[in-house]
Amino acid sequence: MEKKKKRRRKKVNEGHECEVIIVLEINGLNVFYGDYQALFDIKATVESGEIVSLLGANGAGKTTTINAICGFIRPRAGTIRFEGRKIHQLSANKIVEKGLIQIPEERMLFSDMTVLENLQMGAYLGRARKTLTDSLDWVYGLFPILKTRKSQLAGTLSGGEQQMLAIGRGLMSLPRLLILDEPSLGLAPMLVAEVFQVIRKINQA
Repeated sequence: MEKKKKRRRKKVNEGHECEVIIVLEINGLNVFYGDYQALFDIKATVESGEIVSLLGANGAGKTTTINAICGFIRPRAGTIRFEGRKIHQLSANKIVEKGLIQIPEERMLFSDMTVLENLQMGAYLGRARKTLTDSLDWVYGLFPILKTRKSQLAGTLSGGEQQMLAIGRGLMSLPRLLILDEPSLGLAPMLVAEVFQVIRKINQA
């Protein structure tokens, strides 16, 4: 078993040197779909407390990178470390158990279940079930509309409300790192601003 070791590095902030913890480290990541190479030697790090954006045109490999991190695609070469431990050969469910949570582009809600039931599904992991009530209060505080809609079927929500529910369900899992794939896709500009404001609040928490 690989010994867990937190990856650290020195960083100069306003003239003062401080130590930061690297939560996610990607090094030399290569991903193929059959014979087609989609990712070439990707390198990236995410430090504790950071908000990091992955930018690129459609088809540039953003979702492929996210899916490789989350265990849905097995890389051909390269390493992915989460909190100092290699995860690129783990299954997706094992990666979720470690606290790395993805909010997918398609949201993937349970459309025939209520808002509350969807949120409760997010607290499926044992450690999350223990704090379900507190987590619900936190999510309702971030997205008050979800409390109002808690008995409504998820499939009948507006696009913005569904995105809020998808994020809220992810938060119910008590993530240590939250990855959002296209969080503003299909949303009105006013809702985009609201969603990104909430993302900043989550980061501060």
